[in-house]
Amino acid sequence: MSEVNTSFSHYMDDEYEKLFRRMNPPRVVIDNESSKNATVIRVDSANKHGILLEVVQVLTDLNLIITKAYISSDGGWFMDVFNVTDQHGNKVTDEAMLDYIRKSLGPESCFLSVRSVGVKQSMEYTTIELLGTDRPGLLSEVSAVLTNLKCNIVNGEIWTHNTRAASIMHVNDEETGVAINDLEKLTLVKELLCNVLCGGNRNRGVRTEVTDEVTHTERRLHQMMFADRDYERAYDNNNSNSNSNIGFVDEKQRPNVNVVHWSDKDYSAVTIKSKDRPKLLFDTVCTLTDMQYVVFHANIDAEGPEAYQEYYIRHIDGSPVKSDAERQRVMQCLEAAIERRASEDLKLELCTDDRVGLLSDVTRIFRENSLTVTRAEVSTKGGKAVNTFYVRGTSGCPVDSKTIESIRQTIGDSILKVKGVPSELKQPVQDSPTRFLFSGLFKSKSFANFGLVRSYS
Repeated sequence: MSEVNTSFSHYMDDEYEKLFRRMNPPRVVIDNESSKNATVIRVDSANKHGILLEVVQVLTDLNLIITKAYISSDGGWFMDVFNVTDQHGNKVTDEAMLDYIRKSLGPESCFLSVRSVGVKQSMEYTTIELLGTDRPGLLSEVSAVLTNLKCNIVNGEIWTHNTRAASIMHVNDEETGVAINDLEKLTLVKELLCNVLCGGNRNRGVRTEVTDEVTHTERRLHQMMFADRDYERAYDNNNSNSNSNIGFVDEKQRPNVNVVHWSDKDYSAVTIKSKDRPKLLFDTVCTLTDMQYVVFHANIDAEGPEAYQEYYIRHIDGSPVKSDAERQRVMQCLEAAIERRASEDLKLELCTDDRVGLLSDVTRIFRENSLTVTRAEVSTKGGKAVNTFYVRGTSGCPVDSKTIESIRQTIGDSILKVKGVPSELKQPVQDSPTRFLFSGLFKSKSFANFGLVRSYS
């Protein structure tokens, strides 16, 4: 009987919440006049857990840079003010984008439903989630398995941190061009990928999931790595260079995170000082939300090379951080959230005609030149593959300029671009021993034209 009463109570609470939201729809005001350097976006709405993340997610998915923010959500109302620019530091003036923001955050949206977790079925591709111990060449091996099974990687992201690796890939069947419907093939994909993930010497645990469900990729990656406890460092601070090709080798690059109790208001005050980068606010808000903390007030300042974030939080049960152990865990998890996407590694951008096996071929060249991929973003747009790789030497050392130039000659200077590196990388060097072996690899639009025989361990 008590279970029935509890269910009825939850039902009535949900209905009351829906009624309150219909009577108080969200309001979005976009102002391009009051600030000299940024577009000001104000969102007022009925409050609920996770609403801050949903708003930040919409802005971040549009690749907007949040330079300042003020958040207040005491009581039943939520008020956010964001100063945003485009990626070039200019105000947002594109009317189509401004209209999208109004519709996504305003009364017309499904914004007040569970949209950031947004699970739905996809007929276009199959989603593969991978989690395991990182090692040099892992991405190469994974993509080779998918290529041999005639699975085309449409897009995906790969993160590594603290000896762990997580990836979400969207793949379709090479023959049909849509999601993989063959259950036997799906079982084989899962089995072979699991074998690849188990190939490392340190098998702390692996997980392979194959599904047609669609989730927000970056939020899901945070959830996967958080559940895997990647915030527990595999090395102590006195030995930060121990067998790690992941995360921060230089302790000076680590973010400064602190949590203190604010007794006057019974909040926990979280302060974060770190190097600024795109999507930083999303990463920290995502982690606080998934750890079941509510942000009541916040101030964000990221107008310079460093970002300063200040949050006043309580747990969802209404209590502040209760113990030193909980305080340490919050600090560790926020550090990990920032580090997962931060990288001092060399950034390579590849743009060429898409084809099945492209990712496998590119990452194989990296591996044969003793490079390891620490993070990657893979996408296809209009028949073009647009991929970004962050790489370093397999021993954790910076990449030698001659190695990079050799790889660029192999793949093609116009296809593989190097970002943010000294000018000496542009100087010509002697031919790579694999230059002619792979010279036709990226000229062919069809994988059928490429007849190189592969051998994989």
